Amino acid sequence: MKYLPRLREKYLKEIVPKLMEEFQYKNVMEVPKLAKICLNQGVGEAITDKKLIETAVEEMSLIAGQQAVTTVSKKDISNFKLRRGMPIGCRLTLRRKRMYEYLDRLISISIPRIRDFRGINEKGFDGRGNFTMGISEQIIFPEINIDKVNKIMGMDIVIVTSAKTDKEAYALLREFGFPFKNIKS
Repeated sequence: MKYLPRLREKYLKEIVPKLMEEFQYKNVMEVPKLAKICLNQGVGEAITDKKLIETAVEEMSLIAGQQAVTTVSKKDISNFKLRRGMPIGCRLTLRRKRMYEYLDRLISISIPRIRDFRGINEKGFDGRGNFTMGISEQIIFPEINIDKVNKIMGMDIVIVTSAKTDKEAYALLREFGFPFKNIKS
């Protein structure tokens, strides 16, 4: 039997019929789905300490299970002592099985580990059905060994969906189990 991630299976068996009923879709292909998840981490202090970029790439690769790439500056900014081509961050894009596995770990393990967590703010939608959230500490992920962390850094997580509106994307993420602050019915 072919392996299917837990959230992918939930999407096919539970979420699709529920959203078809809620939004009165006539075709299964109209139901919004996850397209990709993008992780981004800006490491501005890397201008003075080159080791920070290496550890950021290593940690992000551990978190996602896929190799992260460094991002470099596009132009010179003298006030920040920044030159074109200097590494200033890292990013990666997850698709298919890895995307569902990462989302599963994010929702069920990592987000509940956030200190003083009261729910995710639903204002991160962009008007086109995509959701962006920021995490202030990378140590919420169980893959990171807290003893080996030399600097606590945050990251941005962008969940790209095929939804046409924010309401559809909200319903999709709510059904996946995203812990929003005010769950609207």
